[in-house]
Amino acid sequence: MVKVPQLRQSLLDWYTAAGRTLPWRKTQDPYAIWISEVMLQQTQVKTVIPYYERWLDWFPAIAPLAAADQQQVLKAWQGLGYYARARNLHRAAQLITAQHNGIFPTDLAVVTTLPGIGRTTAGGILSAAFNQAVPILDGNVKRVLARLIALPVPPHKALNVLWQHSTQLLDPQRPRDFNQALMDLGATICTPKNPSCGSCPWQMHCQAYNLNKQSEIPMTESRTATPHKSIGVAVIWNEHGQILIDRRRQEGLLGGLWEFPGAK
Repeated sequence: MVKVPQLRQSLLDWYTAAGRTLPWRKTQDPYAIWISEVMLQQTQVKTVIPYYERWLDWFPAIAPLAAADQQQVLKAWQGLGYYARARNLHRAAQLITAQHNGIFPTDLAVVTTLPGIGRTTAGGILSAAFNQAVPILDGNVKRVLARLIALPVPPHKALNVLWQHSTQLLDPQRPRDFNQALMDLGATICTPKNPSCGSCPWQMHCQAYNLNKQSEIPMTESRTATPHKSIGVAVIWNEHGQILIDRRRQEGLLGGLWEFPGAK
């Protein structure tokens, strides 16, 4: 990739002027940043903020989270969806307490062994909390890079290529700011539909823009039809006023939550 220094500087200058003010950017506590990174998986920022603030009121550090009952954790997560994220946070906090003296690890290889933390989430945490030069590749970043290089295939078919570009572009002096800027660029300018190319600091370098293909890139593949299921639910009680409920298996959708008995 050409002109990497120019790309870095123009993005950082844009971020200084236009970057979002978000609560998790006001701290370098790896625990708080970890919580935000997990909550932001598949969930919009505006939805996450109140949950993030409430979570830190309930569980302000790793130790209280590790010591909490799973039902407390799921209750704090209620409404955010994808409950496996909450179960993984709880389990990871317990592992950090047992194996790392309650201190969030700083080694990438170790961090990615924790439940619910993949390469992108680990990069987000380590760069934001410790200013480590670790790249990221979330959905926003994939879109930005796919347009920047006019990727001729869907992103999921070129992950190695996208990781290489994310790694090459990352500013080694300011990785914290650079990764945040890259995410902001995708979230606010290089959006899935109707990107604001006129406000983009990378406009002149963007191959998709220069080819007038920004609405076609990133390429997508047709998705399979969403399955529809009929679910029957029963409310059963006895002469003592007791109501029958069932706890879902830990693995799978909504694991660990309680429900009325039923079947698909």
